[in-house]
Formats: sequence, C-alpha cells, structure tokens
Amino acid sequence: MSGKDHKVAALLKSVEAGPHDPHFAGYIRCFNERNFYEAHDVLESLWLQDRNGPDGDFFKGMIQFAGAFVHLQKQRPRPALKLFRLAAAYLAKYPSPHLALDVGNILRLAKRWGGAAQALGCEGNLLSKQHPPKLGLIGVD
Repeated sequence: MSGKDHKVAALLKSVEAGPHDPHFAGYIRCFNERNFYEAHDVLESLWLQDRNGPDGDFFKGMIQFAGAFVHLQKQRPRPALKLFRLAAAYLAKYPSPHLALDVGNILRLAKRWGGAAQALGCEGNLLSKQHPPKLGLIGVD
C-alpha cells in the first residue's frame, strides 16, 4: 500500500456511503468540504479500477471537475477552464442522473464556472468572489 493509498483510506474512514461506493461518497464529501485535491485522490482510486469500464469516463470527468477547482484555489483560471471543458466532454456521455448524481447540473456548473474562469483571464481569485458549489446525490439527504 502506497502513501497515497493510506491517505485515501484515512479519508474514507468516516464516510457513510450507503448504497454507493465509499470512494464516490468520499469524493462528494471531500468536494463539499472544499478539499478538491483530496476529492480528486479519493475518486482516482476508484477510476484506476474501472478506467476502461462503463463508468471510467464518468469518474475521469468528475476527477477533472475537482481538479478545475484545485486550479481555482491556486488562482490559475486558465488551467481550470481547460479542466472544466474536459470534464464536460467526458460527463456529457452519461445520462442524468448517473450513479445518483445529476450529471446535467454538473455540466451546467462546469459551463458556468468555466465561463467565469475565462472572464477572469490569466490570474485571479474566483473563489474569493463565489462560493464553490455543493454536490449531492439524488435520493440521499
């Protein structure tokens, strides 16, 4: 087990996944806590198991969605815009909802945040002007 695996295991320790894979539920929790890099790491573990499977591109899109917010935290709107676009391209292949996630809403968020990042230009702190979205699973309180 690598250091990254230990970190992911620690992040998943208190996750109540319900019917969902703990990595996916952990991604949602980390994302909503603004721990975007950790959200990326948690879901990457699941993606590595299914990268060529039916949900591989879905997980990849969600990883890139979180990665875009990592770039926004680092005040790098151009790379964020690129990741928002890549995330949308991968996620657009899936129906809404998929794995109890409103994919249509994620696509709208990627477009809106990508547009805001593009308007910001080379540098700037978009997250000081707007709160990042919260993600939720359909049918889960």
